[in-house]
Amino acid sequence: MTIELAGERVELLAGRALWRPAASTLLIADPHWGKAATLRHANLPIPPGSTTDDLRRLSELLVSTRAERLVILGDLLHAKQGRHPETIAAVEAWRRNHAELTVALVRGNHDLRAGDPPATWRMECHDEPLRDGPFALRHVPGPEPGAYVLAGHLHPKARLWGPAGEVLKLHCFRIGPASAVLPAFSGLADGGLFQPRPDERVFVIAEDEVVEVPGVRRDRAGGG
Repeated sequence: MTIELAGERVELLAGRALWRPAASTLLIADPHWGKAATLRHANLPIPPGSTTDDLRRLSELLVSTRAERLVILGDLLHAKQGRHPETIAAVEAWRRNHAELTVALVRGNHDLRAGDPPATWRMECHDEPLRDGPFALRHVPGPEPGAYVLAGHLHPKARLWGPAGEVLKLHCFRIGPASAVLPAFSGLADGGLFQPRPDERVFVIAEDEVVEVPGVRRDRAGGG
């Protein structure tokens, strides 16, 4: 789905990413790598492999877009307990497969607790906001005078109702006049239901496509 933000054409991808062709930059938010290991550390029965699956999805996006740069809008690592040897090794292997890729991290709230990534991951780390062309890149959405904000943190999901009354909760992009919120990239991220604002466009991810939902049923779409 191609739209225009701050005078620049961007693509909202079904892989839960935003693609800036003009800058050869792919943006994702909230990968929360190591979350499964963190939950297992808390004795929750979570199977391994979620970070590996996310890295595979990310590689597919990088190959399909031929991106030269990746920007992560915060919450790269879920917690210090997520620095499991298997997680570190998986990301190191992924990084070797994309050795020429420039990777930048805009620190999020989880990053402040988990710490910056290992040096072997070769990621530039920045506090928010990171100015990038017409955009201000943040983790937590917030106003930035003179720039359009791209952010994450909220893990947005839209609640829709099917023809038989079934409830659907779909990852989505929230596009406003001054900011956009990307869906969480993590396969383990909880979704943040929300009440769409009158000036906000909502694009849901329905399997392998992105669809604008102008008629999100505001009377039944309360937050949670």
